[in-house]
Amino acid sequence: MVNGKFARLRQRGILTQDELEATFVEAGSSGRCHEEFLIAQGVPKHEVLFCLSAHYGLPFVEYDESVAASYFLVMRLNMEQLKQALWFPLSVRKDRAEVIAYTPDDPATIADVKRTLGVEKIDFIVALPSDLIRIIEHNFDVNPCFSPTAGRTALAKVRTHLADRRSLLAHYRTSFAKGRTGLAFLRTGISFIAIAVVLFRIFGIGFLTLFETVLLISGVIMSIDGLLWYLPARKTGHKPIEGPDSEPTWGTTVLQVSDPGSNPRFNRSGKIEGAEDLRAGWNYLSPVMRRRFLASDRTDFAEERTTLACYRTKMARARTGLAFTRTGIAFTGLGIALLRQFHTGPWTFFDAALICIGIMMAFEGFYWYIPGRRAGKDGFDSVQRSQDRRTIWDFAFPPALKHPGSDYACVPPVRPTHTPGIWATTGVALERTVLADRRNVMARLRTVMARSRTGLAFIRTGMSISAVGMGLLVYFGLSNTFWAIFNTALFMSGLALIADGLYWHLPADRIGKQYPYCFGEMEMMIPDYGKSVRFWKKVVFGYDDIA
Repeated sequence: MVNGKFARLRQRGILTQDELEATFVEAGSSGRCHEEFLIAQGVPKHEVLFCLSAHYGLPFVEYDESVAASYFLVMRLNMEQLKQALWFPLSVRKDRAEVIAYTPDDPATIADVKRTLGVEKIDFIVALPSDLIRIIEHNFDVNPCFSPTAGRTALAKVRTHLADRRSLLAHYRTSFAKGRTGLAFLRTGISFIAIAVVLFRIFGIGFLTLFETVLLISGVIMSIDGLLWYLPARKTGHKPIEGPDSEPTWGTTVLQVSDPGSNPRFNRSGKIEGAEDLRAGWNYLSPVMRRRFLASDRTDFAEERTTLACYRTKMARARTGLAFTRTGIAFTGLGIALLRQFHTGPWTFFDAALICIGIMMAFEGFYWYIPGRRAGKDGFDSVQRSQDRRTIWDFAFPPALKHPGSDYACVPPVRPTHTPGIWATTGVALERTVLADRRNVMARLRTVMARSRTGLAFIRTGMSISAVGMGLLVYFGLSNTFWAIFNTALFMSGLALIADGLYWHLPADRIGKQYPYCFGEMEMMIPDYGKSVRFWKKVVFGYDDIA
């Protein structure tokens, strides 16, 4: 049977009978199919295909990107199963199908096709296994050896889930900002209440009572309003703030999403065999293969932006916690001052309650501060690591332009049939990827500036603690040893927090000044892929918009 299949090779004098039999023995021991082994031994591919065509009495087909089936037909099939069975349907019409197969005379293949497609008649086309596998992979929109999750549609779904996660994180940050505003109301209300209570305890009932009452009521209203703003932020603060966290691999691995729903999980596939070499030959890739890599790059960029958004959200939560700490310090300082200033009496319970509430608030605020500090460090490290990574520009320009004397061709292999359609879409995909890279640069800047703002929040909190400690120390003096030690410790703790804030703020501020976005205004094109680039409109961002 095998000898008969390749009789053409003997007839044309390409191989003798002995050479043919020896080749079959070697192919069997290597585990490769006879056709692929013959081609590897130097037999022209078209001769092998003519052998198959003559043997089966069927036309043959080679891999080409134009060999494609309907998407609605492909989406019903399983890529890995087709690659194992080595057949692929080109079309299905009523009870008849046109199918490419490696062994069209195999009863198992015929039965599998009929059962899967639900047809009775089959028009076969023969193909080599390597060509057939590439046809299958191309129709599933993946490069060689990639899984179906590397298709552009699958990657677009991952990016959609990542965008949804970033929207959720933006909602969290807005909630935290609202909570900090509420705490500002609360601190203002406490100030009003403190003034009213002190005036009443000093002067008692008199002509100031009406003013004290208005001040007290205003303070209570503002405090309640501030709490109503803060409590939803506190509830948000206890929600998990996690996202994907892996390094970009430039298409050698694939970011995947599992359990899509309200809480999707992201994971990265193992390293794909041959992907790195395929990417290294960028100039020799077809436009479609390039677009698949660019889609993977945009997904990696989206993952980094989502990770940086997680860091910024955790830092926003830490700033909200520090605002809560400052509010607690205000409570505690006021309670201590009132307790030490006035004699023991009915108001002592009120003073002690202020101290206890303030201490609890301060501790809870610091509980939020710890994970935020860790996020600030991780986010800053992530931004610094990105400076040493390769960028899309390393792939977008022919390496021959950077490395004279290399064997890369300066001119990409563009066929007349590629222009303007297929090549133009690749250019648009490259433009989208470059824009994604720009967005990541701005996301890194926002992360650096968020670290700077968080450092300033440390400084403000430290100044509040130091001010309370110093104020108590100056006003009451050193007459009481316990209170003197307590006030000094409070003052020193505040100084330590100020130093920590400067450690966070100064490097971030220095890096921020290196970006041109921090000064003046920045223009950015808004892509409209239905028009030429020269017709795209521009939007102007100021420093406040991106910081």
